[in-house]
Amino acid sequence: MSPSGVILYGPPGSGKDTITAELTALRPEFALFQRLKAGRGRTSGYRLTTAEHIDELAQAGEILYRNRRYDAEYAIDRGEVSALVGLGRIPVLHVGQVAGARAVSAYPINWVRVLLWCPEDVTRLRCQDRGDKDLDTRLKVWHETRQDLLDHVAAPWSLVIRTDQLSAAQAAQAIDEARLVGASVDRHDIRGLVG
Repeated sequence: MSPSGVILYGPPGSGKDTITAELTALRPEFALFQRLKAGRGRTSGYRLTTAEHIDELAQAGEILYRNRRYDAEYAIDRGEVSALVGLGRIPVLHVGQVAGARAVSAYPINWVRVLLWCPEDVTRLRCQDRGDKDLDTRLKVWHETRQDLLDHVAAPWSLVIRTDQLSAAQAAQAIDEARLVGASVDRHDIRGLVG
């Protein structure tokens, strides 16, 4: 089977971390891609660096996608994706913008592009339950994600999963099955999804 990867896109609280944990429990080949991060905030799950280092990688053509959010800069670098694929792993990338999903898809492996969605009240409850101190910021990002989707209604996805209607284990199983069959990307009813 040719190398594959998973792109998880969705608002805060949509289950990216939880589903990634289920994927790695399902198959040890799945591996969370740790984005480069320069700035404040959460440190776990990232490779900490400087904005200057990200700039250097970008100038060398090594950055697939970069963005700013939560007072920090994030980047997805070609070298780390290649390293995971070279080890026989299946990289699982978390992205927060449709443009990021599109940019990463240009890396030449079989990507399963997954849109995770949940209503705002579910995001609120999940963020409160996990103790997020920046709830207002995360809810603002939920609205930004919704608008991003509405601005890109024709963006193709392999799967669209309502994480308030499907368990993380069921979502992981669906993602793995889509990967195994080489699910194609297609358009979905985004306006109906996000209301």
